[in-house]
Amino acid sequence: MTASVQVGTILMESRPSMAKGLGLQSAPYSANWGVLTALDGSGINGTIQAAGWNFFFMAAEVKVMFFGALGAQRIQNALKRMLVKVKPLNFNCLEVTGIAGKRFLGVPYTVVSAHSRHIQQSCYLDSDNARQRSRREAAQDGV
Repeated sequence: MTASVQVGTILMESRPSMAKGLGLQSAPYSANWGVLTALDGSGINGTIQAAGWNFFFMAAEVKVMFFGALGAQRIQNALKRMLVKVKPLNFNCLEVTGIAGKRFLGVPYTVVSAHSRHIQQSCYLDSDNARQRSRREAAQDGV
């Protein structure tokens, strides 16, 4: 069973050594992504800053739409599509910022929106190449 997702949920790429070092706990969600548990976005930010790391928020919003009513499986499928969209950016977190059920001419649809987030030690956001290298190194180490 996957963890439930709501507005404010943060998904983090599986990097056990980083999560353990920062004291973050996650529940499996999809492929190599987990849902951070026990804290909201500001609580996670405080935990990360207390450890001397930084938690970046990317202004660009990513949206995915699907037809039909809200449902955990549909939201998970939407987030999987979203993770495919943001993967080339090499950020290690994604924060769900909106889940809105709507109707158009009586047809229900849902829009899920999110922002990329990134955890790193430096106070200056790493370049795309450095983030990509960090992702490869984590994958090679099995973390």
